[in-house]
Amino acid sequence: MNQPWRVRAAAPADRAAWATLRAQLWPEQPLAELAADLDGWFEDARLAAFLAEDGEGVCGFAEASLRSDYVNGTESSPVAFLEGWYVAPSHRGRGVGRALVAAVEAWGRERGCRELASDALLDNLDSHRAHAACGFEETERVVYFRRRLDAQ
Repeated sequence: MNQPWRVRAAAPADRAAWATLRAQLWPEQPLAELAADLDGWFEDARLAAFLAEDGEGVCGFAEASLRSDYVNGTESSPVAFLEGWYVAPSHRGRGVGRALVAAVEAWGRERGCRELASDALLDNLDSHRAHAACGFEETERVVYFRRRLDAQ
């Protein structure tokens, strides 16, 4: 079936549209910071980003990294890790998210990965459902803690 959208690797010219979508996923972060973070995605071979676009513009993205440190719930190394994944609400339920994940999977396989991992906040049930729909299985739930250490 011919889709009205396509998935491709992100390019430097995509910064503005990509940053705008990142701001929809992470609205608590300033757009300028989200845009500034994009430089690293073109400079580090351990990072990859894919965009979905239709005739009107960019409608989704997936950001991935190669992680060689321990990744919760995995058994191999390196692991392809889905760092960020977003599809505009108007394009959800059409296979865009699944196609973005497939692009990350292919990228990871090309780099010798045997697993693709991801995470989501405990209360982000929409993300949990989207991950499950793409074949992810939940491996564990974790609560992180911290304690500030004041200078003595």
